Amino acid sequence: MLKCDYEVKTKFLRGFADKTRLQILDCVKEKEKTVSDIVKEINGIQSNISQHLACLKGCGILTGRQEGKYVYYSLRSQSIKTLLDMFDTVLDEVEDAVAGCKRNEELYEE
Repeated sequence: MLKCDYEVKTKFLRGFADKTRLQILDCVKEKEKTVSDIVKEINGIQSNISQHLACLKGCGILTGRQEGKYVYYSLRSQSIKTLLDMFDTVLDEVEDAVAGCKRNEELYEE
């Protein structure tokens, strides 16, 4: 079994812990897209989307492929897509409990 580095694992999971980043990941889950494509699809602000893309790329979740003046963003691997699909599967099972959880909100307000 691999040794777990909890600091690295925490940094990795933070990549998924933001609404805009999750929207970006859903947007590129099936097909690579440019910043402009992503901005249009999630109705975002380009500078904000670019910052989130840099975060996702920096923590190894996305990759960028330069073609001419455009960068095409995609998930780093099929494993990331599988993980996103698994998040959705598990969330279907626990959605009501998560929606009603006040403790989690309290922890992050402090």
